[in-house]
Amino acid sequence: MNNRSLYSEDLAPIPPAKRTWTTWNYAALWISMSLCIPTYMLASSLIGGGMSWWQAIITIFLGNSIVLVPMILNGRAGAKYGIPFPVFARASFGVRGANIPAMLRAIVACGWFGIQTWIGGFALYQLLRLWIPALEHLPGLLPVSWGFPSRPKYRYRVSAASAAGRTPRNSCSWALPVCRSARPL
Repeated sequence: MNNRSLYSEDLAPIPPAKRTWTTWNYAALWISMSLCIPTYMLASSLIGGGMSWWQAIITIFLGNSIVLVPMILNGRAGAKYGIPFPVFARASFGVRGANIPAMLRAIVACGWFGIQTWIGGFALYQLLRLWIPALEHLPGLLPVSWGFPSRPKYRYRVSAASAAGRTPRNSCSWALPVCRSARPL
């Protein structure tokens, strides 16, 4: 193939012999995406808002099941034909237009990464604060008169740095610029 914008190893279909996932693999993926700290936080806030524990569980299960339907519809072609979403989107949006849904998915992924990182950073910050009480008294990065709390920036940096420590060096080169440019939410 001569045109590199239309084909790369990342966009190539996976041969049928290398497609080893079964229904159990997909179920495990869905469950692992559903059982995460933000889900626990949602359940506790539902209970705090007046629901019983079983009502909160049913509500979260129903919400995850509703999200599962478009996920299955969206991922079916990839599972059946071994193609990634940008290649599948070319059928509906054309070669250039497929960039739009691919970028929208990327924006959603970045938002979810931000939520997970913020929550993880807060948890790690609380743990470190127990071991190093001086963290509570670090100076803010911005003047208080500006009205922007800058202490949350430390939380994000702690979480991003811990993520960088758990991943291979070549796949986390994003961590340093992200940590330097982090803004409080």
